[in-house]
Amino acid sequence: MDMNDADDEEFGFSRNYFLAKEHGGSAVKSHSKLSDINIVDEQELREALSNIEPKHEKEIEDLLSSYKSLYPRWAFDLRCGLGLLMYGFGSKKTLLEDFVSTSLTEYSAFVINGYLPTINIKQVLTSLAEVLWDQLKTKRRTPSKSSSKDQQPYSSRSVEDLLAFLDVSEDRTSEFLVCVIIHNIDGPGLRDSETQQYLARVASCPNICIVASIDHVNAPLLWDKKMVHTQFNWCWYHVPTFAPYKIEGIFFPLILAHGNTTQTAKNAVIVLQSLTPNAQGVFKILAEYQLSHSEEEGMPIDNLFTTCRERFLVGSRPMLNSHLTEFKDHELVKTRRHSDGQDCLYIPLTSEALEKLLVEMTHFTASAVGDPSSAQARNVNS
Repeated sequence: MDMNDADDEEFGFSRNYFLAKEHGGSAVKSHSKLSDINIVDEQELREALSNIEPKHEKEIEDLLSSYKSLYPRWAFDLRCGLGLLMYGFGSKKTLLEDFVSTSLTEYSAFVINGYLPTINIKQVLTSLAEVLWDQLKTKRRTPSKSSSKDQQPYSSRSVEDLLAFLDVSEDRTSEFLVCVIIHNIDGPGLRDSETQQYLARVASCPNICIVASIDHVNAPLLWDKKMVHTQFNWCWYHVPTFAPYKIEGIFFPLILAHGNTTQTAKNAVIVLQSLTPNAQGVFKILAEYQLSHSEEEGMPIDNLFTTCRERFLVGSRPMLNSHLTEFKDHELVKTRRHSDGQDCLYIPLTSEALEKLLVEMTHFTASAVGDPSSAQARNVNS
């Protein structure tokens, strides 16, 4: 009897399912599209988010205070040659900086904000070398083999030279002088393999210790066995703070918002003003092509090279590639594959933003022509 009831129930469910599909197929379908949604402006959405009253502040504060009992243990781990890696939900920026400022007061602190999308590892290593050099002079522990090369500006050195200096092989001691705090070592600007190799070599330097945080679930995949156990020498600590990512989140676009057109154009103008007139001309050709061929996927690279050569903006393909590399580094230009298999270039801006950008370019290009000193400065920088 029970079996028959179960079969009847299953049959009734199946019948209702197909009846619903049949009626649903005959119903009038909506012609609404996802693109029809009126998405709020990003700046407006961020202002609304900033006005949301935070919750559980007392509990979060108590949780952060409870981690202070671990500070002596963390300091001991660092003095034993280990690196600290903090993980867990919530921003760990305040926690890490509080630990270093209260428990490692005798050492210099060097902060790397890995959550910045445009962070430059060469500039980071240059600044770190300058901090370590000041500490070595203060402690009267300047390497004995000081040469004229040690006195040259660190900004003119290669990455390998900077890493060799940071290693300070002539002055290996049991103490470190600089504590490097890396917020989001798995951040977008530090996520590539080469940068992680450089950071691992920095972590193995005798006068430097590392305190870092991660938030991405796949962050451990950035390192191989040697990096984890020999160079970084990580000691993992689960320290969820449940604190909002207020500062880290500023640099990431909001899913529910479209970019502020005016702000995006202004950011692009700032970058373009620092480039040479020829580079600006190349970008202008690409922008004008995109506006006049909005239905296409982008401008073919060969077409761009031909046009730029006709206007005497570039003399060779490598020269054009150098301009394109600079554009891509600043995320002004991106590449995608055309349906015929050809690589095309496009500017990731709306038509409205692109039109405003061209107007701004006309203004600062005209002012640059009227100011010989500014034109000369750009040529020097090129």
